[in-house]
Amino acid sequence: MTTTKWILDASHSEIRFKVKHLMISSVAGQFSDFNATVETSGEDFTTAKVHFTAEIKSITTNNEQRDAHLQAADFFDGQNYPQLVFEGKKLEKISDDAYKMDGTLTMKGISKDLTFNVEFGGQTQDPWGNTRVGFELNGKLNRKDFGISFSMVSETGGILLGEEVKIFANVQFVKQAELMAA
Repeated sequence: MTTTKWILDASHSEIRFKVKHLMISSVAGQFSDFNATVETSGEDFTTAKVHFTAEIKSITTNNEQRDAHLQAADFFDGQNYPQLVFEGKKLEKISDDAYKMDGTLTMKGISKDLTFNVEFGGQTQDPWGNTRVGFELNGKLNRKDFGISFSMVSETGGILLGEEVKIFANVQFVKQAELMAA
């Protein structure tokens, strides 16, 4: 059986998140420095082994003061935990273009299992003869499960920051050489 390696095209990919602010709207952010690889048996994505990393220092929310606070110990503690890592364990095909991906996210030294909804965008050849595939992912996590403990109540008694974090990703991968199993 051949193993196919797929390399992330970061210039055509994005990793974003949203969290409730004052429980009336959401604040959005993204990682600008991230990487991912996928290995499959042939081109069967149900066999995918996914490895994703994001550099905590690359978080941006379009507010420098907030971005600096996100590096602190009550958020990501970027000094001690400079990366978050996701290892995809299982990609289950639900329909022609819909999958569920189970895996483990490690953030701030804490590992938890998560499930993402995955939409297969398709496969195509680019003008240079490379095979490309695209996916959209979404899911959610509870930030407190990962030790992100920031908590504050507003002057009126409202919660400043929600616990649920929504995650969205658009990713594009380029097929690399197929390797024959020994």
